[in-house]
Amino acid sequence: MNKQQLIVELQTQGLKLVEQDIGAAGRKGGAGPSDHKAVTVDGTTVMVPIFNNPAARSPYTVTTTSSPSLTLDHQGEAIAPIQFPQPPQFYNLTTADSIPYNQIALLHSRDVLATTVLQTCMRYGNTDTSCQFCAIGQSLAAGRTIARKTPAQLAEVAEAAVRLDGVKQMVMTTGTPNSSDRGAAYLTECAKAIKARVNIPIQAQCEPPDDFVWFDRMQAAGIDSLGMHLEAADPEVRARIMPGKATVPVEYYFKAFAAAVKVFGWGQVNTYLLAGLGDSLETLLEVCDRLIQIGVYPFVVPFVPITGTPLAHHPAPKSEFMFTLYERVGAMLKHAGMSSADIKAGCAKCGACSALSTFEK
Repeated sequence: MNKQQLIVELQTQGLKLVEQDIGAAGRKGGAGPSDHKAVTVDGTTVMVPIFNNPAARSPYTVTTTSSPSLTLDHQGEAIAPIQFPQPPQFYNLTTADSIPYNQIALLHSRDVLATTVLQTCMRYGNTDTSCQFCAIGQSLAAGRTIARKTPAQLAEVAEAAVRLDGVKQMVMTTGTPNSSDRGAAYLTECAKAIKARVNIPIQAQCEPPDDFVWFDRMQAAGIDSLGMHLEAADPEVRARIMPGKATVPVEYYFKAFAAAVKVFGWGQVNTYLLAGLGDSLETLLEVCDRLIQIGVYPFVVPFVPITGTPLAHHPAPKSEFMFTLYERVGAMLKHAGMSSADIKAGCAKCGACSALSTFEK
């Protein structure tokens, strides 16, 4: 099995750990893909599901020995050395107002600082509007984070993460507030404060705002790239899985994408596509092709069932499905000359939740 295949299988089937406290703390609940832990396999760090139902049944396990080295096993057979990034130094600190830094932002992969600036969402908590895969409220309810990170807190933590741990980029996402800017205004405020304190590339993520002038304001505040996430492309799948977000039509997203590309540049806007929610291979390939043609990077990620959500027992996509999807989208990206390496900041730049970047070449 080559490294590409191994990463695809780990991210779809998960990794069963007996000792779950190995390395840096994983991520349980929260916004976006979750229930992961950073794992380094053959020099590549990826986010692998650890805490969900598929991981509990995974054929992949880790052998721990008295030596510092760890071994990845498949059905009891050792197949590769494996490492877990250690907890960052900034986790040991608290803010000027006594909030632990790891309640403000977390280390993703090896060198990415990630935060949800508003840990509440107008769609969450109501089955008529909530995204069934989302666990944004879980980490808040468990006391692992706070509802609103202030610009000053974010700037303080970002500076320390860069200085102490060599963090290279920052991702700011948000729950959707009940305002027409859909969080763009607060992300702009946060970015200004961070960039005044430390020079770090930033990606912001939100739903498309009502007025596309927000893209100019975000860019002027120091936001380097933008994520606006479709998650699914088929209207029926969107209506069933994310009834609230589905009220924003796919065509409006494409209008927003086109406007954002004019501001941030070709390849500096991206969108999550969660493969496995119900979109067919053909639908995903069609939307990826359309996105690439207008300058948007389609960040294709395998759906990860998160414990405690309505989709906790929904199956993850098959490894074979993901491999085919990655091959086809990777060929599109290569033909277009679009690469995750050229993105200034963001989830697609990091790439740890997907194997797509390994198929670009």
